[in-house]
Amino acid sequence: MIRVLRVLCLAAVLMLAGAAPAAAHNVTVGADLRIAQTIAGTEVTVVIKGTKRVPGPLQIGVIAFQPVTDLPVALELRSVADGRTVTGVARAAYEPQYTQLTVDRTGPHELTLRAGNETAVVPFRVLVDRGSPIELLIYGGLLVAALLLIGGLLTGALARRNQAMLLTGGAAIGLTVAAMVVIFEPLLPASPPDGAPPTVAPTVGAGMGAGAASGTQTGGRPFAQGRMATLPARPAAGEEFTLRLDLVDGSTGRPVDDLVLHHEALTHVIVTSEDGRYFRHIHPLRTAPGRLEVKMRADRPGRYLAYAELEREDSGGQLITGEFTISGDTSVGAETPVEAVTPLLQPTAPVAGRPTTIELNTSGTPRPWLGMTGHLIIRSQDGTFLGHVHEMGTPGPRLRFTFSFPSAGRYLAWAQYATGDHIVTAPFTINVTASGAAQ
Repeated sequence: MIRVLRVLCLAAVLMLAGAAPAAAHNVTVGADLRIAQTIAGTEVTVVIKGTKRVPGPLQIGVIAFQPVTDLPVALELRSVADGRTVTGVARAAYEPQYTQLTVDRTGPHELTLRAGNETAVVPFRVLVDRGSPIELLIYGGLLVAALLLIGGLLTGALARRNQAMLLTGGAAIGLTVAAMVVIFEPLLPASPPDGAPPTVAPTVGAGMGAGAASGTQTGGRPFAQGRMATLPARPAAGEEFTLRLDLVDGSTGRPVDDLVLHHEALTHVIVTSEDGRYFRHIHPLRTAPGRLEVKMRADRPGRYLAYAELEREDSGGQLITGEFTISGDTSVGAETPVEAVTPLLQPTAPVAGRPTTIELNTSGTPRPWLGMTGHLIIRSQDGTFLGHVHEMGTPGPRLRFTFSFPSAGRYLAWAQYATGDHIVTAPFTINVTASGAAQ
């Protein structure tokens, strides 16, 4: 009987020793942070490598998604808690060389980026796994069980059967405790890492703020109110201007400075001309609390539509809309060519309210951009609707999307993907029939 118990205890030790690390895995600590920015006239993604300890190294790189020639990006890392700063320089490239800075503490930090004559301040948190009491209980139980088991084996070898049975029984109890902890650990709340924000109870009765065009609120904070403007107020065709988005809390009037990353950006801004010949998908810079700005040019005069996709912490995704006018001779840019593509549609005649599969070939092998292989932006002809969906993970040089059009009519669409150091935009149009006209 004692021999059987010893064998079972030894098998349990081997099983739990292999299972414990997986149960303690936490993907949010030590993960890389990727933040898309439109700066110095190009699209880049700033990568902040996860760190395992503080004080310790923090590696930062800048990936270029459009052609650049040795673009230096000055870095300044500042701890919000004590104001301590360290500086360095990264160079945007297709395969960047990471710059190593030193971080002294966990918690909120600000990373200031300077490239050309533009500056962005990116807030983020340094998180370090503090170690879980559950892990200590697991490994402590295994250690005690192992010591008792070894003692039982040695005592049994000396023909002290009573003491051997007591030690082996203690080992079995230790293994049982460790096994129960492993089993029930997924049901227990995870311990927050060092540097995590304090938990705040959601506000009861918080509603959607005015100015939020659409979105689904899932948390306790209200949607942000947004106002778009251009500097100057009426830009001229071909000249550089600034598109500004100011965000405030509708209940307090204070700047909204708690945006969370979604699809590797604080905010995605889509700008199209009314006729759809001009299209930009850009990622504005945070220049002050509640203020986002991006420099751009428009090649043709007329009315432009702007859409900002963002998500506030403890709230939900929302879409803020705006418009502006580009002045100039209306004949300028009127003949701008559009290199349209012809996608494969299934069904060939899309029906409103029903899923449509959209496939198209790519010019090269796509690489991930904004966390996805491809993006599809869809706008109604009149501009009152904007949709944004992602590629479905199709292998090879082909993009595949699924989308349900809300109503019948003509839609403008732009498929986007990155290949090499270029972002490719493929425009096309889709005519959608009403459900009553379905085949």
